Amino acid sequence: MSWNLNPPSTPTKSKKQRSFASSQDSTSTYLASPSSPRNSTDKKLKHGYDDDTYGSSDDGSFSHTDSEDEDEGDGLLDKHIELDRSTLATLPVEEEEHIQEVDALQQEQPKEKPKPVSWSSLPKKDQLFILTFARLSEPLTQTSLQAYMFYQLRSFDPALPDSIISYRAGLLQATFTGAQFCTAFLWGRIADSERMGRKRVILIGLIGTSIGALGFGFSQTFYTALFWRALGGALNGNVGVMRTMISEIIKEKKYQSRAFLLLPMTFNIGVIVGPIIGGLLADPLATYPSVFGENSILGGEHGVWWMKRWPYALPNIVTAAFMTIATTVAILGLEETLDSLRGKRDLGLRIGDLIKRYIFCRPSHDHYQTLIPSDIELQQPTTPIPLHTRRKLPFRRIFTPNMIAVLIAHGMLASHLGAFNSLWFVFLSTPRYIPHSSTGVDPNSSLHLPPSYHPKPPFIFTGGLGLPPAAIGVSLAILGTIGIVLQLGLYPTISFRYGNVSCYRLALLFFPVVYAAVPFLALIPTTLAAPAPASGTLFWAALVVILAVHVLARTFALPGTTILVNNACPHPSVLGTVHGLGQSASSLTRTFGPLLGGLAYGHGLKAGVVGAVFWAMATWAMLGFAAGTKVREGDGHEILLEGEEKDGS
Repeated sequence: MSWNLNPPSTPTKSKKQRSFASSQDSTSTYLASPSSPRNSTDKKLKHGYDDDTYGSSDDGSFSHTDSEDEDEGDGLLDKHIELDRSTLATLPVEEEEHIQEVDALQQEQPKEKPKPVSWSSLPKKDQLFILTFARLSEPLTQTSLQAYMFYQLRSFDPALPDSIISYRAGLLQATFTGAQFCTAFLWGRIADSERMGRKRVILIGLIGTSIGALGFGFSQTFYTALFWRALGGALNGNVGVMRTMISEIIKEKKYQSRAFLLLPMTFNIGVIVGPIIGGLLADPLATYPSVFGENSILGGEHGVWWMKRWPYALPNIVTAAFMTIATTVAILGLEETLDSLRGKRDLGLRIGDLIKRYIFCRPSHDHYQTLIPSDIELQQPTTPIPLHTRRKLPFRRIFTPNMIAVLIAHGMLASHLGAFNSLWFVFLSTPRYIPHSSTGVDPNSSLHLPPSYHPKPPFIFTGGLGLPPAAIGVSLAILGTIGIVLQLGLYPTISFRYGNVSCYRLALLFFPVVYAAVPFLALIPTTLAAPAPASGTLFWAALVVILAVHVLARTFALPGTTILVNNACPHPSVLGTVHGLGQSASSLTRTFGPLLGGLAYGHGLKAGVVGAVFWAMATWAMLGFAAGTKVREGDGHEILLEGEEKDGS
């Protein structure tokens, strides 16, 4: 290797020309000897020099102009080294052909197809676990009371007809979601603020839901129960905030199909556990008289007095205790994901660290000290704050055309899902229709049918299934079990193969089929005649099939719409606000869905057409599919503020 110690006398070239010459020379050397470094850049980086330090000569040697040998007092490399102009002119044509061959070979190499990620590959599993555990609180409470709400409402006023009870059941459901609609956007904005952050909003939601559950369980009038449902909904904005936190924990899109599946999967777990809690623990004096009743094991001579006064309090006490545990776990282990607060250890996390050290016998490292003193000039901040996160997108710019389309489709899906969840357990609880010929008196007085009513299938018929709370709990648990199996085994693979939007749109087509088929369960022959509850192999097989199709559709639709809302966010600075808007849209429609559904169901019972409301829901679900065809999947950063660049650009 030759070293030119004299400054070059030839005219200087641009950095682009020097880089091209160096890359030409290195490519030729690599093709001639594959064992040599691929290009000169590898050598430069290895020795810590940049492109301005070395030049390439005609014979492949490096030309280095350094005044260090002439003047030993100057210990710096000369950064103004220039290439000879003749370098570019002397490159042989063969080398250019070799370069083209290398480029062609690189382009011909097939790209490896991405493989679907596994559950074990998800990052931050501990944080995802805490979020899903906390998310379980709402479906646990909702589905628990669905198993006995019809009977609790009847206990408030036994003289009420079934049509009024079904309307009040829908009103109770609508009150919770209506209160959520009024406050969800506010909780989203609060979660985006540095004073509160995501974690505190979630803690408030958990505590508020537990208070609302306890108040509802100890209610003795309809309006008292209505108040506690409203309070629980107003304090709970957790769904939108949790979706925001998951999107901030899971940055890569390849993990989204599984990460955003966690919340719907948790809902299905709640659908399994909640109805079992509600069905088994509601009215314990009547269900377990030998344990809690008079002269019983725990009841003594007069029975457990508070269970006698508040027969539906026990399941709410159990769900409130669960939410207390979830709150404690979130305090001790949940980390803040808001950019401006990320990395800060609050008091709860520090206490959690102490507990983990005590339980797992991990020594504290506070007293250790590094052996090599660090240079403060070489240190980098451990939690750098990106400059672009300091700026926030104005609220008026959130509503892009795609954002509006996604919110409309999201709201329509939530409306008929909320209506179905409310009407399903009412339909299961409604007494079965008894033909007049089987008795001398009117056996259908609670249905308030028109005079001289006679059913004319397949459309004019009425009555429900007459199932008790325990059987309702079993049916809802079946729904949740099917959902978990599908979500764990089917959704990730299908979604990865066909894409989120395609699976979402296809799932929307299944809902009209389910809603249209549900009322025909009342016509299936059963082993026991009315007024006994519907039963028999044929009945339960049909019920399971209908629930399986509904859960299949929900399995693909709910994670899909969550991902669409997340990726439709036009700027990361308003992600919490966008998820708050999404929850507001779903809460608004879930308010009117059960409310209008319960009202229509009551009128259908009076008219002797119990299926009218379900067929109306099927029509609405078809319109929801039409709205779903207008959405597209965004990238989460559609709008760039001044001075910003998208990641990877």
